[in-house]
Formats: sequence, C-alpha cells, structure tokens
Amino acid sequence: MSEGPLKNARRIVVKVGSSLVTNEGKGVDAEAIGNWCRQLAALAHQGREVVMVSSGAIAEGMKRLGWRTRPKELHELQAAAAVGQMGLVQMYERLLSEHGMGSAQVLLTHADLADRERYLNARSTLLTLLGLKVIPVINENDTVVNDEIKFGDNDTLGALVANLVDADALVILTDQRGLYTADPRSNPDARFVDVAQAGDPALEQMAGGAGSRVGTGGMITKILAAKRAAGSGASTVIAWGREPDALLRLAAGEPIGTALLAGTPKLAARKQWMADHLQLRGAVRVDDGAVIKLREEGKSLLPIGVVEVEGEFHRGDVIAVRNAAGAEIARGLSNYASTEARLIARKPSSQIEGLLGFANEPELIHRDNLVLA
Repeated sequence: MSEGPLKNARRIVVKVGSSLVTNEGKGVDAEAIGNWCRQLAALAHQGREVVMVSSGAIAEGMKRLGWRTRPKELHELQAAAAVGQMGLVQMYERLLSEHGMGSAQVLLTHADLADRERYLNARSTLLTLLGLKVIPVINENDTVVNDEIKFGDNDTLGALVANLVDADALVILTDQRGLYTADPRSNPDARFVDVAQAGDPALEQMAGGAGSRVGTGGMITKILAAKRAAGSGASTVIAWGREPDALLRLAAGEPIGTALLAGTPKLAARKQWMADHLQLRGAVRVDDGAVIKLREEGKSLLPIGVVEVEGEFHRGDVIAVRNAAGAEIARGLSNYASTEARLIARKPSSQIEGLLGFANEPELIHRDNLVLA
C-alpha cells in the first residue's frame, strides 16, 4: 500500500468510540484520552487543523451514577449523558491544555445539520474555532435528542462533521484493527483489507454487526460513514485506537488500519453536492468587478459588488450569482436573507452592522461556500 490519505491532509476529523474513551465502560480513560490529546496537539503544531468527535458521555454518566447496565428509557439515557458530559469535556480540556492547546465543547443534533441556517451557523463556528487554533471536541447532544432525530452513532456524526468543515480526511479510531473480509473471530480465512474505495457495495457485505456492548455502532456504521464522508471528497481511515501514536504515524504517511479512499476530489465533490442536493432559492446580480474577483481571483462575494437581489431566500439558502447579462457564474450559501441582502447591496462590509443592527459575516457568500459555474 502506498502512503496513507493523511500524509497531505490539512484538515482532519478524528472520531473515537465509547469503548475506547471509557475503557469498555469503566469510566473516562484518562491515559487513553491523554495519548490522543498529545497527538492532536502535535498535529496542530504541525499546522494542521483537527476536530475531535468523541463518544463516551453516556458511559461516563453510567459510571458516575453507579449504573451497571445501559438504561433503555430515553430520559435515563439523556440524564446519563448530561452527567457524563461534564467529566468528558473536563478531561479533554485539561489534557489538551497540558500540551498548549485550547479546546471548545460543541454539541450537535441532526436538526443542526439538516436546517440550512443552523448548518451554516455550525460551520461558521467550527471554522472560526479552527482559525483561532482551538480544537473543537464534538459530541451528539444526547440530553435533548430523541430516537427520531438522533444520528444513531458517532460514526455518522464524524462523517457529517467531515462534510461540514470540508475535511480532507476522517479517522475513525475503534477497538478493532480495521476491516476484514469476514469476522476474524469466527472465520479463520478472513483477510485484512488494507485499502479500498469508499462506497464499494462489497464493503457493506464484509462488515459485521456491533462488536462492543458499550457503544451503538459496529463496523457497518463505519463503512457507511466512510461512504458519506467520501461524498464531500474526504477519505477515511479505520484504525485501532490503542495503536501507539496512530494519529502521528498516519499523518506521516504510514499505512495503518483500513484506508477507504474518496473517489471524487474535494472541490468537485462540494460542487456536485451544491448542484444536486440544494434547490436554488434566489439570485443576485453582480457588477463586472465582482465577476473578476470571483472568477479570476477566487475571492468571496462582498455586498458592495451586488447590484440587484432576486427572489426571497433565507440565510443558508443556496442562491445563484449572475453577471450583468443574467448568466449564472456561480452559486453558493448566502450569509444573509434576501431582505437583508437588499439593504446591504452596493455597500461596503464595514457598514453591515450599522445597516442591519448586526453582522453575520463581512461576505454575502464566503468563497468556501461558493462554486463557479
């Protein structure tokens, strides 16, 4: 196998499961979390941007409450999550700070990523934290979700976060070495899969059920998470979480675990996502200067370049960007609603707060959320 997908990855999402974080349900494992925090900090000091998606709140809450078996009632699970999240986030904060890194707690629900405006707010928050050299520690907001709106497992959450922040790679640390062609515990002919294409239907046939009594995921959820991450151009590595210095060795290009490679480059994948999954809600016409800024210089669209706002749309909706002749030159996620865009059109960004009473961002469409036609 050639160099792994993390060798040149600038933005990395790392997901760790409950059994690893809590040492098979015995409470937060300070030594294990300390090892990951040391590696996360080292990656950050290399100039990489890292996001941690961590399970373990419910398992830690069970320990603190003296519960030996995972409860089945939703309100009890939510109570355990509320208690356990305290210990989990305190552990990450303390251990990351020992390596000179700031940290932030971010709790997400499916609704945060399904709603366009909340999606954009979550994305802006996470990208701002990364820009501030802070490591976000993300978990599902188990204290408020119900079965109908849960991600279901943090493998799915990890993939959605990778999509959200345009990550180059997703690392899923688990209690298994990686993917086998069959369950190695029962089939002596099972072969280890070093590398494969994310989304290959054969992978789902190989994956077994859940292998841990603590978490909710199994290898199948990791395969499906890799497929989802590949939709935005991120490759995935599934590796044993207690492999010494696994993250650092992966970042150095060492082929650890199973690499599931994205078949579409990141920029092309994002453009396809916008084209296929998001309905246009409106449009803006821009002057010739803005056309040059967008097309030739790769800049964001600022309000000062907008000459007309068409249609009715909300913050987070996808809108078209048209030139003076009406031809679409780009599309992207709007930082402002149409009513607000009309007020700030032809105005410099410095006047946004004065005109609206607030300022989401200085751009109408940030270049990261804009794709050229």
